[in-house]
Amino acid sequence: MKNLKLKLARMEKDLSQTELAKRVGVTRQTIGMVESGDYNPTLNLCIQICKELGKTLNDLFWEDNEDEMVSKK
Repeated sequence: MKNLKLKLARMEKDLSQTELAKRVGVTRQTIGMVESGDYNPTLNLCIQICKELGKTLNDLFWEDNEDEMVSKK
C-alpha cells in the first residue's frame, strides 16, 4: 500500500527523497520504496523519518479504517 502520508509530509517540508534519505541515513531508493509501499521500514527508520518531518508514527505509518476505505475505491 502506498504511503501517501509520508510523501505529502515530505513535500510539505520541501524535501526531496534524496534530502530526506541523507538526513535519516538511507538511500533515495529506500525512501522511494517506502513511499510506494514496496519496502517495510524498520521501527528505527520510521522513528527517524518522523523526527525529520515533525510527525508522529501515527501520523505517517498508522492505517485506520477510513484510510483503507479511501485507498480501495
